[in-house]
Amino acid sequence: MGLRKKRFRSPKISTVIGKGTAIEGNVLFSGGLHVDGVIKGNVISEREDERATLTLSEEGTVEGNVHVANVMLNGTVVGDVVASNRVELAPKARITGTVTYALLEMEMGAEVNGKLIHAEESETARLAFDGEAVTVEQA
Repeated sequence: MGLRKKRFRSPKISTVIGKGTAIEGNVLFSGGLHVDGVIKGNVISEREDERATLTLSEEGTVEGNVHVANVMLNGTVVGDVVASNRVELAPKARITGTVTYALLEMEMGAEVNGKLIHAEESETARLAFDGEAVTVEQA
């Protein structure tokens, strides 16, 4: 009997941010979040929710960091993306930032302007920018 790959099934979408809607501030969620609008802030799923999924449509934009178990992108993210499980990049996905993933699926046409970092599930992923000011001392 051959090995059979388990197909990922995203959870039912429980929250929709529609086209024409803009949110300024962080979004914390569980379950499924579908974004057609704009989020200017971080998008974070609850840590215990390994099935939490962000779906960003072609019209959707996130200007902030994304820290979600599963990420399905066809829109624009300006910030780091950290996914403890999987990242799926559709043809119109545009990311400016570091992408940390356990499993990556990238279709032709998708763009990542930054680093791709494979992280084992046991590793804890960190965002590149932690908000602390950096000072340079001169002699």
